[in-house]
Amino acid sequence: MNASLTIRNAELVLPGRIERADVSVINGRIYAIGYGIPDVGDVINAEGLCLLPGIIDPQVHFREPGADHKEDLHSGSCAAAAGGVTSYLDMPNNVPPVITRQQMAEKKQLAAEKSVVNYGFFMGATSENLDELNAVENVCGIKIFMGSSTGDLLVDNPVVLERIFANGSRLIAVHAEDESVLQTNKDLLNDFSDVRIHSRLRDESAALRATKLAVRLSLQYQRRLHILHLTTEDECDFLRTLPREHRISTEVCPQHFTLTVPECYQKLGTLAQMNPPLRTKRHADALWQALKDGIIDCIATDHAPHTLAEKDQPYGKAPSGMPGVETSLALLLDRVNRNDCTLQEVAFWMSESPAKLYRMKGKGRIEVGQDADLVLVDLTLKKTVTNGELNTRVNWSPYHGMELRGWPVRTIVNGQTVFLNGEVDESVRGREICFAR
Repeated sequence: MNASLTIRNAELVLPGRIERADVSVINGRIYAIGYGIPDVGDVINAEGLCLLPGIIDPQVHFREPGADHKEDLHSGSCAAAAGGVTSYLDMPNNVPPVITRQQMAEKKQLAAEKSVVNYGFFMGATSENLDELNAVENVCGIKIFMGSSTGDLLVDNPVVLERIFANGSRLIAVHAEDESVLQTNKDLLNDFSDVRIHSRLRDESAALRATKLAVRLSLQYQRRLHILHLTTEDECDFLRTLPREHRISTEVCPQHFTLTVPECYQKLGTLAQMNPPLRTKRHADALWQALKDGIIDCIATDHAPHTLAEKDQPYGKAPSGMPGVETSLALLLDRVNRNDCTLQEVAFWMSESPAKLYRMKGKGRIEVGQDADLVLVDLTLKKTVTNGELNTRVNWSPYHGMELRGWPVRTIVNGQTVFLNGEVDESVRGREICFAR
């Protein structure tokens, strides 16, 4: 497929500014930006549209191998493409979990065969695989579940945690919930019939305690740390106190500043159940403010699909997690239209910052020489999120019925159009992201 094209008359979202200009792409990379540049390849008239760097989702669970009835690397990447996402980082809590070099090689091969956008993977940490963690090639980081969640990965022994932080240089990403707090809360609670108890079971103290421990180990061993899916005002306040020289970053998911309890449990029931849980409006507002202030570095979705049949079980049996990769950009563009943030901020939070944090080569900015991962968006386009009309295999969304203004209309991966006006070109294949150590 031709990986050369010319985009005319777009409003380019560049670092710190928006500029009307043309872009040419040759062999999958940005070749020129400006006016009067010669046509190459297909010519796209982008009048009235904005061109952003392709969105990077740094936390998804595409369920392959082991649970591809929910999602696989093909269906998940199609959902990503439809959402303007050109690159994703997938988690290791598969069945079996990805904890060896051999398993990682097999997963990369699956992605090469199936993924329509670019891909990278986390390696899962256990109490016994330190050598594998440090020897595996070209992964975005090590994933540690400090509290039990979906899958079998759990590292809650302080001695083991310290050994992982003390040995190696690769970025460590943590699911920060303290397992001892979760177990104590479980022992104290009597009624497990109502999903509303979920946010009490996995309360704010569980998140804060785990975050503090991970931060202490990061500072002690000068280890790069990324705190996944931040959920509490308490954590934001703590992170504001960090010393100036640190190697710690964090992210927030749109659901944690969009959906709040108890309203979401009343409306969605177990569809709103996820780990860490949704919280009250006070926390949602604090997360948004911390993102605006630069305390939170980037946006991820924690796209974690389960079928409606699986979610439609009583609390205690229903699994935690919700889809989100297809709607994250639209949720933020809607906020742009409401003057809550700017297009430049969206491009930074959803592309430039994750590319920088994970040291991705050629990603994150519209710049000559960068990979031509791009998304054209129509800020005037209104659409309602509708179950049954999505690309994720589970085909439901917690945002069902929500009208959003501002949607991606064309997604370009390495110079190839993978999504255009509602249709995914399933023949396109992405590439493995290269990570600098």
